[in-house]
Amino acid sequence: MDRTERFYKIKELLRQRHVVSFASLMAELEVSRSTLKRDMAYLSTRLNNPIQWSREAGGYRLFESAGAADKSHELPGLWFSSTEIHALLTMQHLLAHVDRGGVLMPHIEPLMQRLGALLGHADDDAAQVRRRVHIIGLAQRAVQPKHFQRVGTALVQRKRLQISYLARGKGELTQRDVSPLRLVHYRENWYLDAWCHLRKGLRNFAVDSIQDAHLLDTPAVEVSDARLDAIFGPSYGIFSGGRVKWARLRFSPERTPWIKDERWHPKQQGQLQPDGSYLLRIPYTDHRELIMDILKHGAHCEVLGPASLRRVVADEVKKLGEKYF
Repeated sequence: MDRTERFYKIKELLRQRHVVSFASLMAELEVSRSTLKRDMAYLSTRLNNPIQWSREAGGYRLFESAGAADKSHELPGLWFSSTEIHALLTMQHLLAHVDRGGVLMPHIEPLMQRLGALLGHADDDAAQVRRRVHIIGLAQRAVQPKHFQRVGTALVQRKRLQISYLARGKGELTQRDVSPLRLVHYRENWYLDAWCHLRKGLRNFAVDSIQDAHLLDTPAVEVSDARLDAIFGPSYGIFSGGRVKWARLRFSPERTPWIKDERWHPKQQGQLQPDGSYLLRIPYTDHRELIMDILKHGAHCEVLGPASLRRVVADEVKKLGEKYF
């Protein structure tokens, strides 16, 4: 076993048996006397484990203060209290839903198992998290795991990716070489910000629309964070790029208590009105996603401007009227 495994084994033996002799540790770990001495010294001095030699008991033991209500548990180089471990287990449960079939879970799961083991009741604690925490995903689309993993690998290794991409709006399948720049989790789905070598510009791709993906040996093109923020940051939602316009929306007093606390965009501007209504200004470049959020509020949301957005929303309302009434 490697050094890290020996550390865990030593702590496990000390917790289970309370007192363990030097000879027993050597036999269990199958190491030399000098190796065990180095391991014990590292655990006690570098990782601050409360390991003491007891002459009366004839072995090593863990010495922990009786009044410690929140015992500390450690991994080499990292320290966690029991409350922190519970929080991490909860975050793992959340991530399991956010990152379904993703690139992160296979690497995080072993860590979560070790954290659970450190608590001493891993199954019970994990079961409590699953029973007490519910995550309901809305409008979540399935992502093919192999494509997600390849995208993640290309992103981290800074390699180009050759993809077959299906544009849902046009029903068009294209072959592209892209340089991955950012993975974005937005409204229950994953998107890739990348430099498209076919279009010779920055583009946003829905990961679940990638029909096939191959990692290339060619280094990825680098784009500064400032430029990415300038292109993808100012406008509303995932439809980015182009001239930024500002939507001006007025919400009814009945809807104000909810809207005033909602965050539609990092740069939004909101103002409560004397009559109880709420004015909201949001930057956007493409109206397609914005009008979906506007229409879900029905008569409680009025588009004040710009005129082009007001016309588009009016046309959508008219279509709905013709369809249902």
